[in-house]
Amino acid sequence: MTDPGAAALAAFDRHRRLLFTIAYQMLGSVADAEDAVQDTWLRWSAADRSEVADPRAYLVAIITRLALDRLGSAQSRRETYVGPWLPEPLLTAGGTPVASGPAAPEPPEAAELGEHVSLAVLVVLETLSPTERAVFVLREVFGMSVAEVATTLDRSEAAVRQLAHRAREHVQARRPRFDTDARTQRRVTEQFFAACAGGDVDALLAALAPDVLVVSDGGGKVKAALRPIAGADKVARFLVAIAGAGLALPGLRTEVTEVNGSAGIVGWIGEDPVMAICPVVVDGRIAQVLVVVNPDKLSGLVVAGTEGAEGT
Repeated sequence: MTDPGAAALAAFDRHRRLLFTIAYQMLGSVADAEDAVQDTWLRWSAADRSEVADPRAYLVAIITRLALDRLGSAQSRRETYVGPWLPEPLLTAGGTPVASGPAAPEPPEAAELGEHVSLAVLVVLETLSPTERAVFVLREVFGMSVAEVATTLDRSEAAVRQLAHRAREHVQARRPRFDTDARTQRRVTEQFFAACAGGDVDALLAALAPDVLVVSDGGGKVKAALRPIAGADKVARFLVAIAGAGLALPGLRTEVTEVNGSAGIVGWIGEDPVMAICPVVVDGRIAQVLVVVNPDKLSGLVVAGTEGAEGT
């Protein structure tokens, strides 16, 4: 006889990574996404599942509604945030989150998200209304049908189409263009990293677009620029200065790795992450640099097996 509890857990684990990724893209927070996944499990395990024909759709509806509930309080907290607010960075493998539990996802759920999960795109998603954000994530990122999204959000299909159209136009107008070739992204990021670490302003200027923008998030916990810095010369000098200060930290280990679906730079002291730098590469040069040093936002960079990683 099948154990109902074991069956519920097995069904939930099949979709755990999908649920985490939906919540993460909606909330921009690893910790909040993990809490939403846990709350989804509690509701799923307590529910009468005898008439649930599609566990995936049922679970997606739960976590989407939980994420929508959390977005309101999250946005009010950000109104008093010190300095620029950036989403929490996340180590990924092939564009798929690696900090979302041990269960292996089903193949459709493990599809590479590419630029959809990038920090730069998550910043743009922050400018959508909560419902527009939910529709965009479900419809544009995960390819759910209009009917599925309408059922999940308890909206009419006409309303979902209108929300999807508005959200898509908004994101397309504001999202940065990306070099989609992973080898180009990594090569340019490695050149950028070497120039910063070596204090080579000229080499750094060669890697930066003239109108490059740096946004740094310290959250008032760690020293960071309180406003974005624009222009290659100012950005180069700022980055060389912070790289010099960072490399002076005892025990700092840095590595070019994959962060939010593309090449980025992560620093650890021991097993504790201390920073993430996510460059946006456009036409072979860096157009945007997102720097997260707020220690409260680095849990998505904690991964077993970082010991012994090669870096500077």
